[in-house]
This record gives sequence, C-alpha cells and structure tokens, in this order.
Amino acid sequence: MAVATAAALALSACGGGAEKAESKPEASSGSGKNSAAFPVTLEHKYGSTTIDKEPKRVVTLGLSDQDAVLALGIKPVGAVDWFKEQPYGKWPWTKDKWGSTKPEIVGERDEYNIEKIAALKPDLVIAQYSGMKKEQYDTLSKFTKVVAQPKGLPDYGASWQVMTTQIGKSLGKTTETDKLIADIDARFKAVRDKHPEFAQKTLAVADSFEAGKYSAFTKTDPKSIFFQELGFKLKPEIDTMAKPGWNVAELSAEKLNVLDVDRLVWVTSSTDANNRIKAEPLYKKLKVHQEKRDLFVPYQDPDIGAAFSFNTVLSIPYAIDEIEPLLTAIK
Repeated sequence: MAVATAAALALSACGGGAEKAESKPEASSGSGKNSAAFPVTLEHKYGSTTIDKEPKRVVTLGLSDQDAVLALGIKPVGAVDWFKEQPYGKWPWTKDKWGSTKPEIVGERDEYNIEKIAALKPDLVIAQYSGMKKEQYDTLSKFTKVVAQPKGLPDYGASWQVMTTQIGKSLGKTTETDKLIADIDARFKAVRDKHPEFAQKTLAVADSFEAGKYSAFTKTDPKSIFFQELGFKLKPEIDTMAKPGWNVAELSAEKLNVLDVDRLVWVTSSTDANNRIKAEPLYKKLKVHQEKRDLFVPYQDPDIGAAFSFNTVLSIPYAIDEIEPLLTAIK
C-alpha cells in the first residue's frame, strides 16, 4: 500500500491507544432547506454517485474529510482515526465544532470496519482524502451512497479546494462551500500581498523519523500545497526523487543537499528529533542550516504542523496565524 502521508505517520507518534466513543453519535443536522440542491450527481474515482435527497447521517472515511463537513454545519456520525488519533475535539480548530458529540470510530486510515459503518445507517459516506479501494467502494455502495476520491487525481493528491467542493456539493451546500473556499483563498492572498518576498524564495518541507532517514514532501502533499499558497516556490527535484504514487521522497543523509533551499521547514514530533537532525554532519554543511534559514515546527503543542498537515478550511486559518510570524522572523 502506498504511503498515505508522512504527516499521518508523525501524528501517530503523538497519540495514545484507541478509545471507544463514550456516547452514541448524534444524527447529522439536516434542515431540509437544501432540498432544491438535489438530486445531485458527483463524479469520482470509481464512477459517479447520485444523491437524491439531503444527507442527514454522514460518515467520513478520509483522514481530514470531517473538517469540511464540520465547517458546513454537520457533525459526522462516524469517522476514521489518524493512527489512533481520535479525530474529535483534539485540535483547536475543531473543538467547538464537535462540542460534546463524538463520532463512532469506524476504522484506522484506509482499514474500514464495514459492519460498524453499516450499523450507523449512514445515508452518505464521504472518502476524499483517502486511499479507498474499489472493493471497499463496491461493498459500501450496496447499502449507502458513497462519494469516493476525486476523479483523475492520485490518492491523497487532490487539493483542499477540490475536496471541499466535492464535499459541499454532496451535502447540497454549494453556496456555503463557495464562500468558505473564497474566504480561505483571501487569507492566503493577504499573506502573499503582505510578503511579496515569499515569491522569490524556494521552500521545502521535511521530516525525519529515525537516524539517517529523511523525508521531503512532494508538491501533492498538503504541507507543500499550504506553503505554495503562501507564495513560496517548491523544488521540482523533490518530486522526481519520490516513488510513483508517493507524496514523499525518501532521502539518505547523502541526499540532504536537495533540501538546501531558501527556507526549510522541518515538521517533527519531538525535540529529540530536532536535535538529531541538527547533529547530522552532512546537514551541518548545508547553507540553509548554517545561515539559520531552517525552521523546526512541532506537529502539536502547539498544533502548527498538524494544522498545515490537515490543510483544511478549518485548519488553514490557525496554521497561517501560527506560521506567518515564524517565517517572517527568518532573516
């Protein structure tokens, strides 16, 4: 199975064991005000799905799909884990949206518990930021409507705009979705206008999970997309070094020179990891490190890395507020 995101792997290091939801999930809110939007047909990786009426019970199977659904005023009754990271109430950008409601956990990443999903009696399953297989889609489609990954794009390779648009259309909330996307686009533009110098800088995002092994994120990864929308240029060489279908290029210490860019953002899960990277002899030779143009950002506490790893309509404002002053502090 292709790597979903190295971000998810790093986030896994932050979490504890899985917990059983303590309260029964509530049905998604559905006022009937969007009835004019239906029926609606959505094309996706495995064909097309026609939704006849406004969904009231929604299950999200994409790793970050719940954010867009929450932003549109609906609480999913079921969701998947980020490697044991409970998706409800953990992140500052979703705590108020979830409130005391907890979704049923129906899988971990792309391993779904079909029986638990069926027991929730969903009238819609959304799987945008996912690696859903055709067999899973076929099985789920026997008892509910399923909107699989965006058509014509690699798994985990669609932009947040594309995925949010698909989600909004499937919920009959196109007008609200367009405004959400426009508002976020405006936030990015405001940063670009304020810092035109970003457009002259190359930037790379990287991580390291063990000594001697490093990961640089390609242009399809949410983290790279986030920084590109802030105005930075990405480094094409990283994409050519990644395996087909992967969103990271795996690097040995001898390949670290590809990270000698104008701005290098390390997103890591511990101070120990940061110190290990800085102690690497070949890393010490890079100008980006010698000139202190590298930035070490945690996945959580504060949740900066998690925010731009999710890169959703809910997490992006938080990520911008946290990362902009850190980037501008680099001379």
